[in-house]
Amino acid sequence: MFLFPAIDLYDGKAVRLYKGDYNQLTVYNDDPTAVARDFAAAGAKHIHIVDLEGAKCGTTPNLSTVLRIKEASGLFCEIGGGVRNMEVVNTYVEAGLDRVILGTAAVEDPAFVREAVAAYGDKIAVGVDLKDGYIAVKGWTEQSTLDAVTFCRQMQDIGVRTLIVTDISKDGAMQGTNHQLYRDLQAQFPALQIVASGGVSSMEDLRRLADTGLHGAIIGKAYYVGAIDLKEACEVVR
Repeated sequence: MFLFPAIDLYDGKAVRLYKGDYNQLTVYNDDPTAVARDFAAAGAKHIHIVDLEGAKCGTTPNLSTVLRIKEASGLFCEIGGGVRNMEVVNTYVEAGLDRVILGTAAVEDPAFVREAVAAYGDKIAVGVDLKDGYIAVKGWTEQSTLDAVTFCRQMQDIGVRTLIVTDISKDGAMQGTNHQLYRDLQAQFPALQIVASGGVSSMEDLRRLADTGLHGAIIGKAYYVGAIDLKEACEVVR
């Protein structure tokens, strides 16, 4: 299983939200590139980046910071947050980002997903953000009528290979992740690369997710508050 320590960006800073609530934002570091270098020093090979401002406006307001993170770390970097058209996808891929994550647009415009996958293949992932079992959109501020299994099947049929699945109710809460959700999805979609996100808060969470056979897990708040030692985590999943 691969680890994806996370850097959420807002106003050029590394921050975290509580359950996706922009009104509950904590700044952890004014210099995200320093965080990225720490990830690399701990043995991480991947970074999961979210542009929280992009998630609201649908553009790339933190692009320069994202590129500095990539350059400073030298790691595989995936980026999400407001990726709603091919212009943004092209901008990120042509700038050297390794994978681009489609969110709201994947729910509202499947044709866009097909176009992106046709152009860039495995460089495209889709975020499956769940609230009470249904897909949430627009920076988690709205809930759709699509359930998780239906949406995952749609994405698989289109040709998406990597799904980043977040249980919003667990995100930033430090109460453990939704193991049953990931077991069920992995069993139903064994050909997909499923990455767990939201609530991964202990080494036990990581061990259980690895035992499930998931492709990866995102570590966010647990790293920043010291609940998970990234170097130890990298050694355990390796």
